[in-house]
Amino acid sequence: MLTIGQLAAYAGVTVRAVRHYHQIGLLPEPERDASGYRRYGAKAVVSLIKIRTLANAGVPLSQIGQMLDADASTFAEAVQRIDGDLRDEIERLEISRKQIAQLAAGDSLALQPEVVSYLDRLREIGVSERLVEGERDGWILVSARWPDQICEIMPAKFAQLDDPEFVRLYRVLSEMSESDADDDPRLDEVADLMAAGLAEHAYASGEVAHDGLPFDLLDALALEYDPRAQRLLDRIRERGWASWTRAERLTEPPG
Repeated sequence: MLTIGQLAAYAGVTVRAVRHYHQIGLLPEPERDASGYRRYGAKAVVSLIKIRTLANAGVPLSQIGQMLDADASTFAEAVQRIDGDLRDEIERLEISRKQIAQLAAGDSLALQPEVVSYLDRLREIGVSERLVEGERDGWILVSARWPDQICEIMPAKFAQLDDPEFVRLYRVLSEMSESDADDDPRLDEVADLMAAGLAEHAYASGEVAHDGLPFDLLDALALEYDPRAQRLLDRIRERGWASWTRAERLTEPPG
């Protein structure tokens, strides 16, 4: 006859585990002997080894009791069901691993590779990190609402990087992002560049709106990054455009 410590050592588990199995009803708890100790026989060792084997295989403790009492057919069905649950869990964990890896990848979090490459190109043309950060968060908003169309619009975004006026716009914005001037004199230049770009885009696309894009959120995001964005928005509207985020003309002049 074995003490609880000897039983645990024989089966390769801890005494704490044995007591837990007693508590949840997986392993019967023997009566105490005349000396006040609980003694375990060979059947208890066998039962404990079975419990340990099933638990190590990933079988939930709540299902082990039923499996120990099941016939061969029921046991096989339970194994198949648990195997399916484990496959689902493995798939979920693999997805989690990829997401965790993205956390260390900076821009890759919640963004498609094409957008990440675009952000890298912005850095290459001299765009400040603060401005890239705002651009990145804007793309996160767009990607969440318009994920399937990102690949369609990125070629046009990359083509803009060959436009000197577009590059000039981002460089001036970068310079402004490093300044704390409340009413920066460069706002007018930025507004002119943006208005020219909006006009060109409207001519090329016929002012077709992209339904579902979070334009209001994009505008709000810019204001949260830099309150001076409101002054820029006012200047954009003075030039007849609803916002810098879409090529949409105002029906009435701002008043």
